[in-house]
Amino acid sequence: MRLGGQGPVRRGWRLPESDGETVQEGAALSTEREHLIRQCLTAAFKPEELLLKDQSHLHAGHEGARDGKGHFDVTIVSESFTGSNRVQRHRMVYDALSDLLDTDIHAIRIKALTPSER
Repeated sequence: MRLGGQGPVRRGWRLPESDGETVQEGAALSTEREHLIRQCLTAAFKPEELLLKDQSHLHAGHEGARDGKGHFDVTIVSESFTGSNRVQRHRMVYDALSDLLDTDIHAIRIKALTPSER
């Protein structure tokens, strides 16, 4: 599942003949990325709660942000995590997002809980 179909993800652009103000990088891409992340996590875990924040704007200029990929913060509550420790839960989330980690996600902070841990 690759964002944008073919070719590399477009990075920031400039307003034509303006004061040089940079348009917020990837606003439309961010929305599509968030949708794809939600789709993958919902299909894999059928979460009772799923909170996703795009934190890419906090990493502008960061080495990892130069490749056009995003930084995200996810909190997911699902019965699927019952009996799993923190490392196993993170691996489960990474597995669910594996295609997007290759193409669209540079970094993701994960908080994975069972409903009783909420």
